[in-house]
Formats: sequence, structure tokens, C-alpha cells
Amino acid sequence: MTAMLEIKQVGKSYGKQEVLGSVDLSVQAGEIISVLGPSGCGKSTLLQLIAGLQQPDRGEILLRGKLAASRSAMLAPEKRGINMVFQDYALWPHMTVFENIAYGMRRSRQDQAGIKASVAELAALLRLEGLEQRLPPQLSGGQQQRVAIARALATKPDLMLLDEPLSNLDMQLRVEMRTEMAYLFKKLGTTVFHVTHDPEEAFSMADRLVIMREGAIDQIGTPQECWRRPASASAAKLLGAGNRLEVMGRIGGGVSVGEAKLAGVWPGQLAASNAEGPAQLLFRPDAADFQPHVVCTSGEAAESAASLEPAWERNRLPVHVVHSVFEGKGWRVLARTSDGQPLTFLHHRPLAAGDEGLLTISPTDLYLYPILEAN
Repeated sequence: MTAMLEIKQVGKSYGKQEVLGSVDLSVQAGEIISVLGPSGCGKSTLLQLIAGLQQPDRGEILLRGKLAASRSAMLAPEKRGINMVFQDYALWPHMTVFENIAYGMRRSRQDQAGIKASVAELAALLRLEGLEQRLPPQLSGGQQQRVAIARALATKPDLMLLDEPLSNLDMQLRVEMRTEMAYLFKKLGTTVFHVTHDPEEAFSMADRLVIMREGAIDQIGTPQECWRRPASASAAKLLGAGNRLEVMGRIGGGVSVGEAKLAGVWPGQLAASNAEGPAQLLFRPDAADFQPHVVCTSGEAAESAASLEPAWERNRLPVHVVHSVFEGKGWRVLARTSDGQPLTFLHHRPLAAGDEGLLTISPTDLYLYPILEAN
């Protein structure tokens, strides 16, 4: 089956600065792809190349198996069967909701009855009924975003491009809109290429994630695959693994943090090497369970000590608390390991500075990467 979009060895530079290295990606019809990465990673440039707003310096872009762009060929944007939803909506301020949605259909000279029927259908689908005669400045941010989506869908594009579509909305609206958009695109079978820096937005919409770093693809996989096995330290941090500890040890035998030993998940290339030496261990704050030290009788102490031997098999990391901050659902706790490394974890109650205890972390929630990788 011919892919809807094929990106083959595509590269782009601005002067001496290489923005995209050599990107390869294929998108199937009806698939929702979310491209996730920090600012400057090349995701917006990739989107512009697909849209026809930029021309690649290397490689080819194919749409439905036909060449759309290369260094020597460039299909005009309006001939690509692509529509785009911008982060600032880009609605015509002097046109009503009806006129904005109908704009593309009128340019393609569809009959008036068909235009009215299509606008009515999209207005119902996107909960815009009764707003057809309003101007964009009279709408809320969420309503304007729905109009932008309706306008993009009206001409039935082969491919929908979304450029940070929810960045201008407040948090509650972002959550509502990303859920609505995912449902809508799946219902309509729309092929979507979605660019964002927000992992939650990407997770809520994507069939597959494309994680980018420094102009190259770092990882491609389902949201679940990327979450459970980040391919690099950069990907792990982007997906919430904000705790970073420097560790020593041999793969398969655990790594050391101070006096504690921990087991975790290792990338294939590191596990195969069975190398020992410095590395970085990453984990998410909500993956750690804190157990405070309990004062016990002398008889209980021996039993307690025996139950903790060897402690690393249970992935128990001694920490002491520095500070607690209330975040609504619980407390975020700043702590330090026995060798002075900072970390954070979530807890159901506040902890006082100086409190000590053990963090228990499942091996499947600990990720180890070479220390040479960029932090």
C-alpha cells in the first residue's frame, strides 16, 4: 500500500547551520503522527518542508507516491492536497465563521448548495452551531481553534498539518481540545502530521510519536513504547524522566548510587557491551515510592535489617528530605541521595526538611544511558 507521506533522506540547512540532517519517515493514510521535541530541534522546519513553504536541500518528499519536493523540484503548496492549522489560527478577522469555513470551497468553485451543506455539517461536528454569523474577535480561543480546524477540513485534504495548534489556549481548553481533536480526526479518518513540544498533547493524539533532537529523529514508536523504553537520555527527559543521577557499575550487576545498588532498564547497545564505568540513571518523580525510616525496638531492628538485605534487589535508595511543595494533588519533595545528588519525588503528605527514608523504584522505571550523552 502506498504511503500518504514519505520523507526520504531529507535535509535542510540555513547557510552553514544544518537544521535537518537526514530524515526518513513514512506516514500511512488515516494515521496521526505527533512530532515531539524541544525548540530548535527541526520539527517546525520539517513541517514547512512538507507544506511546501520551504524547499529541501537534500532528499525527497513524496505525497501518495508522487514527488512533491526535492532540491530540483517543487510542487506548489496549493497543489499538494494539504491543509494546515496554525498556532495563531490565521482566521480572516473581517469574515464571519461561515465565510472562513467556506473560503477554501469557494476558491475551488464548489456550488453554493454544497458549500452550505458542508459548512452546516462541520459546524455541527465542531460545536459551532449558532456562531456562523459571528466574527473571529467575537469568539473564544477554543471556538476560534474549532473554526480553523473546520476551515482546514472543509476541502477534504489528503493530509492535515498541525503546527502547535493548542499553544495559545489555557490549560483546561488544551485538555478539552486535544481530546476532541483526536476523536474528530479518527472519526473522519484524517491523516494528520502534528508538531508539538507538549508530551501530553502528543500522547493524547498520536498513533505514533516521532521524537526529534538536533535535526534528527531520536525515536519512533507508539506512545506506550516511547514512554516505557525511551531510546536516549534526551527522549527520557522529554517524556518526564527529570531525575538524573550519576552512577557507577556493570550492566547486569546493578549500578551504585552512594552505598545503594539499583537495577534498571538499559538501552540495547549499552547492555550488549557489558561495560562498566560512569553512566546516568533517569527516572520520573511519580515512579518513586517513599518509605520513611521507622524507629523500632532492638528486637525489631534485627528483623528489619535482615529484611532489607540485600537492599539493591528491591531498588531501595536512601534519601534525606530538603523541602516539600504542595501541588494540589499532593506534594513534590526535593531530596538528596547519600552522596549528595538532588532528586524530586511525589508524596501524599508534606515531609519536613531532614526527614530520612528509602525510595523504592521499580527496575522498569529506571533508565540507564552513557554519561557521554548530552545532558
